[in-house]
This record gives sequence, C-alpha cells and structure tokens, in this order.
Amino acid sequence: MAAFLVVILTLFLGIAILFKLFGISIFKENPAGLPDGSMGHFPFLGETLAYLKPHKSNSLGFFLQDHCSRYGNVFKSHLFGSPTVVSCDIELNQFILQNEETLFRSSYPKPVHDILGKLSMMLVSGDLHKKLRSVALSFINASKSSPAFLSYVDTFSLSFVHSWRSKTRLHFFKEAKKLTFYLMVKNLLSIEPDDPLAQNILEEFLTFMKGFVSLPVYIPGNAYSKAVKARRRISSTLKDALKKRIKIMENGSDVRGDFLDELLKKDSLNDEEKVSVLLDLLLAGYETTSGLMALVVYFLAQAPSALQNLREEHQSLRKTKKDGEPLNWEDYKKMEFTSHVISEALRCGNLVKFVHRKALKDVKFKDYTIPAGWQVLPIILATHLDPNLHQRPLEFNPWRWTDPASNRKVTPFGGGVRICPGAELGKLETAFFLHHFVLNFRWKTIEEDGPMSCPYLDFKGGLMLEMEQIE
Repeated sequence: MAAFLVVILTLFLGIAILFKLFGISIFKENPAGLPDGSMGHFPFLGETLAYLKPHKSNSLGFFLQDHCSRYGNVFKSHLFGSPTVVSCDIELNQFILQNEETLFRSSYPKPVHDILGKLSMMLVSGDLHKKLRSVALSFINASKSSPAFLSYVDTFSLSFVHSWRSKTRLHFFKEAKKLTFYLMVKNLLSIEPDDPLAQNILEEFLTFMKGFVSLPVYIPGNAYSKAVKARRRISSTLKDALKKRIKIMENGSDVRGDFLDELLKKDSLNDEEKVSVLLDLLLAGYETTSGLMALVVYFLAQAPSALQNLREEHQSLRKTKKDGEPLNWEDYKKMEFTSHVISEALRCGNLVKFVHRKALKDVKFKDYTIPAGWQVLPIILATHLDPNLHQRPLEFNPWRWTDPASNRKVTPFGGGVRICPGAELGKLETAFFLHHFVLNFRWKTIEEDGPMSCPYLDFKGGLMLEMEQIE
C-alpha cells in the first residue's frame, strides 16, 4: 500500500510540475462564434492525454476520428494547457500558415523552448526568424548547386548501401539516421564519418531525440532532463568548432569551404545565433530526412508494383551513366516516378502531425471566430488522409501524383514563411539513396512495425527489414 501511495503522489507531483511548465490556464467562459467541441473533464489537462495517444501515422487516430465525426473538421478543445481551436480543414490550415506574423504566430509550449533553445528557428518570430532562416537557405541553396556535395551524397549513399551486403536483416530506421546525420556533419562541419567527434555528436543526438518525444517534466535522470543536458553538450561542441575554425581562418590556412566557413562570415549573427543555426540544420537533416527515407522504404515494401516501376526508372537512369560516374542535379530532375513515390510517402506517412500557432487577434474565418490568445493547431495529417481531397486516401498510390493538382492538397513541410527550407534537399538525398538501394536489394518488413505518430514519427521496432541482395 505504501508503495502504491508513493506512485500516486509521484504522479500528482509530475502533473503539477507539468501544469507549471506549460503555463496552464483554468477554463474561462467561451467567447461567441467558437466551433463546437469539448474542453475535457479536467480543468488543467483538458483532452491533452487523449490527443497525444500514439497511433499509426497513416491514420487519424481515435481522438481526431471521434472529434471530427462529432463536431466537424474544425472544433474547440483544451490542449497543452490552453483553450484551443483544432483544424482538420485544409482551407483553414492554409489560411493559418499563410498569415504567420499578421494574424497568427508560432507558439510552442515552454518545454519545447527548453529543449530546442530560445533561438531555434522553429520558435523565434519576426526579424530574427527572417535573419536566421535566410542564413539556413543560403546553405541549402549552395548545397543543391554544389557538384562536390551532390557527388558526396551519391558516393556516401552507395558506400552505406554496400556496407549492408552481408546482412539479411537490418534495423533500417537506425541506419537511415546514421546516413543522414553523417551527410550533414560532413557538409556543415567537414567532419568525416569515421571521426570520433561525429560518433560523439550522434550519440548526443540520440539522447536528445529520446527526450524530445518524452513526458516534458524535468526530473533528474529522466529522458527529458537528459535531453536538455545533451542539447547543452551539443551546443558546447559546436561552440568549440566555431572557435577552432576562427583560429584556422585567422592563420589563413586550411579553409574548408563548408557551411561553417560561410557562417563565420555572417557578421550579422552573434555566436549564439550561429550555434543555433548549426543545431537546427543538424536536427532537420538528421531527423526529417531519415524519417522520409524510412517512410518510403516501408510503403514500397507493401506496394510491389510501385517498387518495380521505381526500379525500372533507376535501371534506365543507370544505363545513361558511365561506370563510377556519380549522380548530379540533372539526374535528380529526371527521377519523375521517384518524386511521385516520395510525395506519396509524405502524404501517407506524415512526418509532421501538427504545428502550434496562436491567434494574435480575434480572427474570423467562414462561420468561426478564433479569439485572440487562443492556441490553434492545424492538423496536417488530417488533410492528407481526407477522402474528400484524395481518392482512397489510405492507399499508397504514387501514380496519383501525375495530376499536378495533388500538390495543392498536401502540406508535408508546412507553409507560409515557415515552410521547411530544406525540403528539396531532403528529397534529393532520399532520391540518391533510393537509386542505390533499389538497384542492390529486395526487401520486406518482417513484422508489423508501421509508422507511428507519438506525436513525432517513430517506428517502435526500428523498421526491421529482411533483405536479399540483387546479383
């Protein structure tokens, strides 16, 4: 009995800390013009626990399915400690994303600020966001147009695929994270994959991501507290890299020509902002692109006709290349069906379930009023799986992308001023990887381990594949 009481007291203490961290409010009288909905039975938690319950990322999950059937595609709730309007409507979602900084603003809960850092591009607004984003875009655009970088992506992807030749089983999600992380540290910092520093930073990122998707309560020793500390260590490592590179440049020797060299020329940024940009790019390149690769590989395993069509496209492309000749930008633009496969995997698998916004003033949209200060959650996943927008939406069908109108019905990378700046680069890295993977292996999933929304994308079993090398 005593042990049971300790558990109960610990639970209530954790919830109390959670309330404080989120700056949780008590229910107030609902303003007029709100959509229908339920604020939950608990004045602090509202419906947060039900909303965050993990579910397959290629499904709505019980909470959204239940609420949309009851109240429609736009409804009110109480989530993350705030009164909230939840939107599963594509028109309202696009309206929210396109009116960033005028009617709405990014507004993530305090624990997200603690773990990402106050200068993360995901969190800052206004002129600071524009300044940091422009620096990130300069890196991404330079990478896409750099034959040296594209050649490295191709050769490194090929070497990674070749390292699996002796394997019959593979935890693919873990391997994809290694591949995308090593590509980023090479391009950003000129750190080679076999450098112990690369492995050290990768281990810190693994700790960081475990905490990022955990209960955001800071208790010494738990996943969240370890993640906050891991982020500090990563930032310290990046600061050291900045200082070392400055000394090298001052001596006028060994200029690498990587992003760090270019970043140090940005006098408009202080050191903290430079470190934050590096951390954002590392995180985006590591997490988002690896998730995209895993989604594509998972869905192709369930769609043999699409896989065969994809393999034929890459066989034809390979015939146009000399032995050992790397892929380039022109080759990427020829990968038409590959582009369809990637787009369909993004629609079906949903890298991002939703984003956080807050109304800056009372906003009227159609018959609804969103009060100033209310949280707004555009649910990207819901519009991707809407049968009114996509015929047989649960079916993985890359051929649907032959209709250009499909592009207007999906928003996998957000929209407006916050649309993901690295979207095209992530697609390119995925396409180059697929070129070598489909030409060297056949595979299937050996257990039910589909993509999960937790709410961030995950494969609980690591996406175990059974593989056979193509002779």
